[in-house]
Amino acid sequence: MRSIKPKHLRQRPFSRYLSTNTSALSHIVPITSLLIANRGEIALRINKTAERLGIKTTTLYTDPDASSQHASCSPHSIGLGAANGYLDGEKIVKLAKQHGIQALHPGYGFLSENSSFARRCEQEGIVFVGPPAQAMADMGDKARSKEIMTKAGVPCVPGYHGSEQGEAELLEHAKRIQFPVLLKSVRGGGGKGMRIVMEESEFLQKLQSARAEARASFGEGGEVMLVEKYIVRPRHVEVQVFADKHGNCVTLGERDCSVQRRHQKILEESPAPNMDHVTRLDLWEKARTVALAVGYVGAGTVEFILDKDTGDFYFMEMNTRLQVEHPVSEMVTGTDLVEWQFRIAAGEKLPLTQKEILERIHERGAAIEARIYAETPERGFLPDSGKLVHLKTPKTNEDIRIDAGFVEGDTVTEAYDGMIAKLIVRGRDRGTAIRKMELALRDYEVVGLSTNIEFLKRLCRSPAFIEGDVETGFIEKWKDELFNPVVIKPEVYVQAALGVSASQQAQALEPHGESLGFGANGSGRKFSFKPLDVLDQREGEVVEVSFTQKGNSLFDVRVQKDKDAQVFENLISSPASASDGAAIITFFPHMRIETTIIQDPDNDNKITLFQRGTKTELSLLSPPWYEKALGLKEATASVAAPMPCKILKNEVKEGDRVVRGAPLVVIESMKMETVIRSPQDGVIKKLAHKEGDKCKAGTVLVVFEEEDTTSE
Repeated sequence: MRSIKPKHLRQRPFSRYLSTNTSALSHIVPITSLLIANRGEIALRINKTAERLGIKTTTLYTDPDASSQHASCSPHSIGLGAANGYLDGEKIVKLAKQHGIQALHPGYGFLSENSSFARRCEQEGIVFVGPPAQAMADMGDKARSKEIMTKAGVPCVPGYHGSEQGEAELLEHAKRIQFPVLLKSVRGGGGKGMRIVMEESEFLQKLQSARAEARASFGEGGEVMLVEKYIVRPRHVEVQVFADKHGNCVTLGERDCSVQRRHQKILEESPAPNMDHVTRLDLWEKARTVALAVGYVGAGTVEFILDKDTGDFYFMEMNTRLQVEHPVSEMVTGTDLVEWQFRIAAGEKLPLTQKEILERIHERGAAIEARIYAETPERGFLPDSGKLVHLKTPKTNEDIRIDAGFVEGDTVTEAYDGMIAKLIVRGRDRGTAIRKMELALRDYEVVGLSTNIEFLKRLCRSPAFIEGDVETGFIEKWKDELFNPVVIKPEVYVQAALGVSASQQAQALEPHGESLGFGANGSGRKFSFKPLDVLDQREGEVVEVSFTQKGNSLFDVRVQKDKDAQVFENLISSPASASDGAAIITFFPHMRIETTIIQDPDNDNKITLFQRGTKTELSLLSPPWYEKALGLKEATASVAAPMPCKILKNEVKEGDRVVRGAPLVVIESMKMETVIRSPQDGVIKKLAHKEGDKCKAGTVLVVFEEEDTTSE
């Protein structure tokens, strides 16, 4: 792939990346007490650095977070009440004053880019660990920021950023710009309130959806929209900037964040792949221009869109806060950016010059961050929530880092973003970093909710990603490769049967558990499994495993799938010690396999296996006589909520005839809107819930007439 060539390069010497101010240093006031106005992994991340620097911390928590890790990481923790408490700026400022706290760190999200909140902190004499309120206001309003950038000579994407906000008016502006266009909130961030509109016919529906999501995420004013030309093959590249109160401003390299879903980043890396040095320095210079144009202080990120077809790049927006992906920049520069924030807020100068930063980047290679989300990529990245029944993480060292907000036993609630952790790795070059990331992901085990870990492994193995041929449409472009069904090897079924049998015997189960296929004298057993791979068109296909124990830890096993059977003779198998779950080691011909097996405590028939770095989920079937005796029947002719959610809109009425793929219900979970579509052709018999209802995962939403459940 050709590298992107600059078309906006200023003729400035590189030495001017660090400006100097000869005025006397202002009085330095070290931060001694801090209120962390956030939650989860970023609250823990801030607390870690603060404690290292001897800063007394106080954390906040809401009712859903009462048992969270961040609520207990400090001896001083204050409750905010309802789930939206992190957005109650007046209450948070009042608490800081009431408890005599000197400074406040907003983290990211919530109030971190709310200029009114920053101004209230300033008015009350609380040190806001972030930029000045006016700089935040200038850059936080997407329309205002583009005006400033245009005046500063920084190229911007063509679009409409004005006050005409009627549906018809915005449509006319979109037609003038020409489709496809991008709709996004003037207060947008994290992909919330953003929609791609490919043609005029879908504009109004996408506009209404974007506004509803923006209001839910950003509050009043979030519904004000920008309309911009949509770049068909864009890369998302951002530059980390840092400025102090003495006129100094540096960049700490760029990050490529092009691999995204739902307009939210999944993988971030630094340096950006396939970018020539001249373009890189040009981006850095433009980012510095952006920061200086608004009198910026502290950590900020200037985001650019790079057009892969033309080589042009455009200013997109500036995030006036610490980014989720800041550890990537820390890895390649050997810095602690939270410490930098504290030092700058105290009035110190920047700790490093631009030249020193550049030398570090050259020495330290490449870094990649993977976001571990509670979601199901195979179902359109639907958010998930639930208890972390089993959690095993990779071993960390100076090149492998985990920033997490949860431990085993914690519950990931639907009230907030579903990010469980961030896995960050560093290598001497990009290829090494990718390989280390894939190996680390193989050691990540999560049971209790769905995650994107298996998907991230496939990303790391993608030839296009390895080559650095990335763009924001990467996942859609390579979806056939990334969502290819996994072939489950017979050895997995063998381990499942032997492991479940060993676990049942060790637990001395009640008759219900023992009823699953005992042979004569207990020496032979038979199990039936169904793979739970939603990508497999044959999902639901039954695999039977029968075995005979010939002696102490010696087995013959037969795996039957359709008409194909495979027999394994004289396998030596025995349980292995494990901190949780059941582990089993089996010696196959020329191969030793160790497998961890976890049974869902809320569903004895669902088991999860971790074998050779791969996760497999199976359903353990009860014998036919057992289901008949209890009258069990698999639910059919209905659509259930895939996660805890709120009903936003029913798209159909009872009696409507729908086709497969038609929208049925719009739900909201973790502040994201999701359209539930029909799995079949049929007639709607019943809508189980009205708009505004809150539903648990698995709750039936729509019921079809049974006679029309068969797809044509």
